[in-house]
Amino acid sequence: MPFKFGLRAKLLLLSSFLFTIPWFGYQYVWEMEKYLRFGQEQTLVGTARALATALHERPNLFNNQASFLPSVEQGKDLYGYQLKQAIQLDGLNNDWPNIEERSHFYGKKQQLNNTTQPTLSNLNFTAMLGKYDKYLYLFFAVVDNNINYRGKNSRSITNNDHLEISYLDQQGQFNHFIISNKQAGWLDAYQINNTPNNLPVIAKHIQGTWLATPLGYNIELRIPLTNIGDKLAFAIDDVRNKVHTIIGSADPSNANSLGTILVPSPEIERIVKGMSYSNSRIWVVDQHGRVLASTGDIKKADGVWQGSIKDKQPNSWIGKKVDQFIKNYLHPLYYKILTKPPEDFIDEIYDASQLQGEHIVSALHGKAKSQWRLTADQQAVILSAAYPIYINNQVHGAVIAEETTNGIRTLRNRALEKLFTVIITILLVGAVVFFIFASRISNRIRTLRNQAEHAIDQHGRIKGEVIPSKAKDEIGDLSRSFASVVKRLSQYNHYLENMSSRLSHELRTPIAVVRTSLENLKLQKLPESADAYIERAQVGINRLNHIITSMSEATRIEQMLQHTEKEKFDLVKVIEGCLQGYRQIYPDIIFEYQNLLSTKEQQATLLGLPEHIAQLLDKVIANAVEFSDDKKVTITLCKNKQRLQLTISNNGILLPEKMQDKLFESMVSVRPQDKQKQPHLGLGLFIARLITEYHHGSINAQNHYQPNGVSINISFLCL
Repeated sequence: MPFKFGLRAKLLLLSSFLFTIPWFGYQYVWEMEKYLRFGQEQTLVGTARALATALHERPNLFNNQASFLPSVEQGKDLYGYQLKQAIQLDGLNNDWPNIEERSHFYGKKQQLNNTTQPTLSNLNFTAMLGKYDKYLYLFFAVVDNNINYRGKNSRSITNNDHLEISYLDQQGQFNHFIISNKQAGWLDAYQINNTPNNLPVIAKHIQGTWLATPLGYNIELRIPLTNIGDKLAFAIDDVRNKVHTIIGSADPSNANSLGTILVPSPEIERIVKGMSYSNSRIWVVDQHGRVLASTGDIKKADGVWQGSIKDKQPNSWIGKKVDQFIKNYLHPLYYKILTKPPEDFIDEIYDASQLQGEHIVSALHGKAKSQWRLTADQQAVILSAAYPIYINNQVHGAVIAEETTNGIRTLRNRALEKLFTVIITILLVGAVVFFIFASRISNRIRTLRNQAEHAIDQHGRIKGEVIPSKAKDEIGDLSRSFASVVKRLSQYNHYLENMSSRLSHELRTPIAVVRTSLENLKLQKLPESADAYIERAQVGINRLNHIITSMSEATRIEQMLQHTEKEKFDLVKVIEGCLQGYRQIYPDIIFEYQNLLSTKEQQATLLGLPEHIAQLLDKVIANAVEFSDDKKVTITLCKNKQRLQLTISNNGILLPEKMQDKLFESMVSVRPQDKQKQPHLGLGLFIARLITEYHHGSINAQNHYQPNGVSINISFLCL
């Protein structure tokens, strides 16, 4: 037996080696990326360790930062955010970044005095602190439905609405100030302690603006950082009918009740500023997670990898053209699959006052740890490493270093770009070969399919042949098998199609002989008992003759339809003429005819032969009459767009569900035994289908319910 190189072997041989290249390449790049991430993690931990080493055992950096508190109370212990630009002292909050998230609300829970006198005050406010350069900025948005300014000639500065601010200076001295304005505008600030004769003295170093708003008023001010130590408190005093309502962070009149204030440390900032060249973002936090200093921009913190990535420009003309083609056409395709490092993303802890995270908690407990996290918009991956800061063998803070993986992702993308370029080149060459090979195969399969479809019609009749292929592969074997099968089926189908006419021809002669013999036998004198046998023989001969006539009728009609010329006729007249005859043939049956055509559509013109339509109606009506239980048959004619719908319904037994689609095939009958008064070969509805298809129509049967019965639906294309 000769060796046959099959189609499956050809496809496997051509395609198997293509699948290994991208898989091995991707695995290699993935392993490379894991090692690069591990290296970046170790490098970042080393960066945090180096900076923490520079801050070890330097308590003077933390003494003024309120970092030795056992706990932090929100609203009382204050934090001054690092601002990127100076604040314009105009009483507006549009130059305060993220003020809604960073400001703290003070309401009835923060009321400092417990007055028993009734008050109508709805006092509450929000406050925010920020640091820029050498100043501490404060902003108060006060909600007050009745502003009480200081009188023009009033010497008292406390019998009206006012702001109190107290702090300890850097020498530990208590300073108490009252801001009491006669009208909206530039602030009138007074110091009321440590002054000659304890009289109010104008505090020129407190500058700002009092601005009236629809809800109350805003106070925006600044104080030099050189005047402020590590404790501060403020309160708003709303005065109505000599009743004071005081709400604030702590009691400004008591030095022992002041809250702490933490602002980014200039000393620590100078130390960490040198780390800004490490392509990392650096945070220094105290033991409560509050930010003492920060440097660097996380959007530029790509690590040491980004700077080492350089594009090598080709020198040759061909190389430049290829490189240009790759950048213009292949790179957009690559980055539909690859994730390109984002140029902009949102980091939820950027410029925050207090950092959180498992790695920070671990570092504040004395154990260095790193952590990977997604940004808030899930556009970038950030690596954070935290290392503890020790003072007297106790943790008083931590250094957090952060970088994105954009540099590693860029390296990975470059490697995958080169890999994909090689793969695409191989795939293009392979695709051309596969296309030619697959086109040849598909053409052969399509040719075989078309031959098979044209050889057998929808009713299973053989009308053509399959030309066998000479190719020595699976498709060639399949083609030759199809040709052999179709040829054998054609012979058998031809035999079956001619069997009815042959049987009719062969049986009519002996039937005629038997009938003649029986007629002659009746003329003879026979005993009376023989008459019954002769009668039974005559009935059998008639029954057999009816069967032969039915067998030959279908073949005769089919041949007649193939050679008959069509003509135009009115379907309505044919139906009405046939109904007149049916009412005479079946006097016991009620025929209900419903012509639903509009007055403009009373003529339903078809192309065909009215005699065949009448024959079609005879077959369907005969079945409807035979199976009608209530002696009633309904004929309905209507029009749907360009098609005529003729429905013939009767009420009686239902068709089996599985036989509704097969009812119009040859030699199919679902007639029960009690209906077998005459021989039926299942050819009546088959003939009806042949006539319907000849007139470019369709016919189907379906059950209807309430009452139960069967409807024959016939559709014709109307001219």
